[in-house]
Amino acid sequence: MSRRTPKLWYHQGTLLLHPPPRGKVWLDFATWDDRVEKFRIPAIHYRALVEALQQEEICFTDEAKAFYSLHLNPRFEMTPYSHQAEALQQWKEAGRQGVVVLPTAAGKTYLAQLAMEATPRTTLIVVPTLDLMHQWYAQLEAAFPDIELGLLGGGSHDRSSILVATYQSAAIHAEALGNQYALLIFDECHHLPTDFYRVIAESAIAPYRLGLTATPERSDGNERELEALIGSIVFRKTPQTLSGEALARYKTVEIKVKLSPKEKETYQEAIKTRNQFLKQKRISLSNLKGWQLFVKESARSQQGRRAMLAHRQAKEIALGTESKLRVLTELITKHSPEPILIFTNDNATVYRISQDFLIPAITHQTPVKERHLILQKFKTGDYKTLVASHVLNEGVDVPDARIAIILSGTSSTREYVQRLGRILRKGNTKDKQAILYEVIAEETSEERTSERRRGDTASKQGQLKIFSPTQKAAEEKGDYNLD
Repeated sequence: MSRRTPKLWYHQGTLLLHPPPRGKVWLDFATWDDRVEKFRIPAIHYRALVEALQQEEICFTDEAKAFYSLHLNPRFEMTPYSHQAEALQQWKEAGRQGVVVLPTAAGKTYLAQLAMEATPRTTLIVVPTLDLMHQWYAQLEAAFPDIELGLLGGGSHDRSSILVATYQSAAIHAEALGNQYALLIFDECHHLPTDFYRVIAESAIAPYRLGLTATPERSDGNERELEALIGSIVFRKTPQTLSGEALARYKTVEIKVKLSPKEKETYQEAIKTRNQFLKQKRISLSNLKGWQLFVKESARSQQGRRAMLAHRQAKEIALGTESKLRVLTELITKHSPEPILIFTNDNATVYRISQDFLIPAITHQTPVKERHLILQKFKTGDYKTLVASHVLNEGVDVPDARIAIILSGTSSTREYVQRLGRILRKGNTKDKQAILYEVIAEETSEERTSERRRGDTASKQGQLKIFSPTQKAAEEKGDYNLD
């Protein structure tokens, strides 16, 4: 009796393999499922499984893949910057799997287009916001006018050979998308390693994966999971290394302001109240876990509530001291009528500046149409200055500016790099010199916050080339081919 040929197929976000092939190499990937009486394999292991079966010359029928080749003819081609060409080459040498870390404005979207041209297969691009989804769609439509493009998110539910989706929508439809695309591109890929979004990568059989981000590091440390979901970091550049080449030259100016005697007295008293409680409860605010414990303990007693209120009061004083607003007045006067971006850490300060200085403001509460109108008027020069909190950090196409002022922010390196990136696009100005002002309240927690967000960027200059063992094997074997 002749042995039946094993068949591999996609089923509910996973793979089924039946009847069992000869040999044992495939057992490393498989788990027996009593419900269907077949071996089940995580979809993310599709490439490794197929390579293992092919290496052992085991015959099987592949009914899992529904992706296919495309004929991509770009309408426009630009000579890539050296860092883009190098990043593409490193990604290809790593088996077309991995993460590329480039600062905001360094051309990550065009790098993705180059990766698509080098890997012409059905492609799913995943982005964090609807604004970014439409930006990607517009750029890809201009680049590949003859290819069917689609959107998934914001009311759109297309099925197309190249699909741009939000993380939210892609996660919801992960099982349906899982075997349709050969190339996955994760924009702002630091969003991926969460309990909800990771299913996009885990349910996909895509053999090729590209992650793009300015800062992969996360406060919860889950950036280490990107290697399993996408691949290792294959290329990395910082704003410092690209300054004057692909990005505008820039300088950062730190301005320290003093609290008024009354502000200082109130601040110190509030910090004392908070610290007494932290010491009593043996809580350190040096990490996220400590902060979560503080929030938990502060809700359990009147003393805890007083400590939390004191913490907030001290923070409000440091973030919104009158001295900062006086410096802001001087900086706006100095650089007027140049376009200026002002960033704060809270909406209350945004609205205060907007009212006091008659400056248009954008927060998460700003309606989409109004936000687009404000950004358009800023782009055309009708508005010279714009103030925002966190909403412009990521996922919004901000017009070119040369001056940015950070009045307050978090300790996040990502936020700092993103805000800096808002003024680093060269545009049509050949010798553009960008300036990032950082206004800090002296002798407050803001000094340490500033050091933390800037310190990481200084230590990550240059390029990192890191390969996982599986990527090294892929490099030695050459390009992977499923056709």
